[in-house]
Amino acid sequence: MFKSSHLPLEHADKKSWASGGASSSSPMEYPTPLNFYEKPPMFDVKLEQFEQSALDRLRILAEIESCSARGRPWDETKRIVSTLCQKHLRLSSNTAGGDLGIMDTQKEDERRKDHLSHFVLRLAFCRTEDLRQRFITAESTLFRCRFEEATPAERTLLYESRDFKWVKVDDVEKKSLEANLRATLTGFKNIAEQNDAWDRDAFYKVQWSQVPQLVEHRRVFLKKGWAYVPARQQSAIVFREFEVHLRQALNMTNRAMPQMDEDTRLTPIIDHLSQGFLAGVASDWQYEEGDDTTKLRAEQVDEYAKKHWPLCMRSIHDQLKKDHHVKHYGRLYYTLFLKGMKLDINEAIAFWKKSFQGGKVTEDKFNKEYRYNIRHTYGQEGKRANYQAKTCVALLTGDAEYGCPYRFLAPESLQTRLQISYADQGLQSSDIHEILNNKKGSHFNIACTRVFEITHAKYVKKGEGLGQSETVTHPNLYAERSIEFETKKEGPTKVTSKQEDDDLEGIIMQVD
Repeated sequence: MFKSSHLPLEHADKKSWASGGASSSSPMEYPTPLNFYEKPPMFDVKLEQFEQSALDRLRILAEIESCSARGRPWDETKRIVSTLCQKHLRLSSNTAGGDLGIMDTQKEDERRKDHLSHFVLRLAFCRTEDLRQRFITAESTLFRCRFEEATPAERTLLYESRDFKWVKVDDVEKKSLEANLRATLTGFKNIAEQNDAWDRDAFYKVQWSQVPQLVEHRRVFLKKGWAYVPARQQSAIVFREFEVHLRQALNMTNRAMPQMDEDTRLTPIIDHLSQGFLAGVASDWQYEEGDDTTKLRAEQVDEYAKKHWPLCMRSIHDQLKKDHHVKHYGRLYYTLFLKGMKLDINEAIAFWKKSFQGGKVTEDKFNKEYRYNIRHTYGQEGKRANYQAKTCVALLTGDAEYGCPYRFLAPESLQTRLQISYADQGLQSSDIHEILNNKKGSHFNIACTRVFEITHAKYVKKGEGLGQSETVTHPNLYAERSIEFETKKEGPTKVTSKQEDDDLEGIIMQVD
C-alpha cells in the first residue's frame, strides 16, 4: 500500500487532479473504465479531495450493502447503483463524446477520482476482517455493475491488461468434448438457439478453484482439475479474480497501516470513513428554520413521539416520561433532535421543565442547572454555535446508553423495546426475526428502515424505505418523512448542505 509520500496531500493551491488530468494529445492513463486497482495513485491531491472522493464512493457502497440486506433483485440493484454512480462517481464510456478533445480529459479526471477513492477506502476498511469482507462484497458488486455496462471493446482491454490464467479451448478439443460442453449451454428456448451458441461461442479452461460458484451450480464441465467455462460465463472468472486480488491487497494494506497511522492528517479522515459505513454514510439532513405553521409545540411532543419518532428518540422520550429525568447524553441528543424538529427554544424550555415535574428536579434547580444547557444547545449561550442534531453515525459510535438501540441493545431487549413501542402501529411478532437478522449482520440502519416500512405500510411498500428507496441515515429524517406521509405533503423534505456533526463534549456542562 502507499505511504503519504506516494500520494502527497496538501492545502496549497496546486493544480488539482480533478481539473488537471491528462492532456488531450497524450494517451489516456486509464484506457478503460474497468479497473483492478493494482497500482496506487501517484499524483498530488488536496486533502479535501482525498476525503470527498472517498465519501462519494462510500455513498455508493453503502447503498449496495443496503440493496443486499433488503434482498433487492439484481436488475433493481444495478439500476440504483448506476443512478448513484452518475451522481457521485461517473465513469464515462470510451465511446462517450468521441475519441479526442476535451472529453478525453474529462474521462481521465473521472477515472483518477475513481482510482483515488478506491484506495482511500482500502485504508478505512482494511483493519478488521468484518470491514474487509464488507468492502470486498460491495466493491465486487460495483465492479460487476460496471462490467455489465462496459462495451465489448472495453472488456477486451481489461482481458488484455492482466493474466487471468485461462486457456482458450481449441477446435479439436472442443469437438472431442462436445457432448459434455453442450450440457453447459443452458437457458435456450430451443435446440436451434443452442446450436447457434455452440457454433459461435468459445470455451475457456481454468483451474476449477478459480470458479467455485460455477462449479457449485454445475455450470461447467470438470476434467482433471480443469473447469471448462463457456464464453457467456467468462465474466465469472473475472469477478472471482477481482475478489481474490482485492482480498490480498487489503491484507497487505492492513500490515502497512502502522506507517500510515503516523500521518496525523489522514488518521481522523480514515476513522471517520470507517464509521460512516456503519450507518450508510452521514445524512445530508440539516436543520432549517420553519414558519409558524410547521413549528412543533411542547404539548405536541408526546403525541408525535408515539407516532413519528425513530426508536432511538422514542426510547429517550419514554424514559423521560417514566423517570422524569435522563442523563446528560440523553438530554443532549433529545434536545438537538427536538430542535431539528422545529421546537423553538422557549418551547424546549417549557417541554423540559414540564418533563422534570414529578421527579427530583425542582423549578429552582431546573433554572440553575438545566436552562443554561438548553440555551447553549440552541446557540444562545457560550460561543453561540448552531449545533445540529446527531446523525445515525454519531449515535452508532457515541454513548451506548442513549445511542442506536439496534446496535447497543441485546436481541431480547431490542425485541421487547420494539414490541412496546410499535405494536400499535402494525409491528407483528413475525416481523421481529427479520429486524434481528439485520442487527446480527450489523445492518443497523436497514433494521431501522424496515421498522419504518412496517409502521408506514399505508404509504410505502417493503423495499421502498422512506420513499424512493431511501434508507434511514438520520433520526430527524425518519421523523420528518413520517410526518410528511401523515399530512400527505407532496415532495421530499428540503435538504441543504452536508451536516457537520458537532462534538459537544467538554463544551456543554454535564449535569446528571
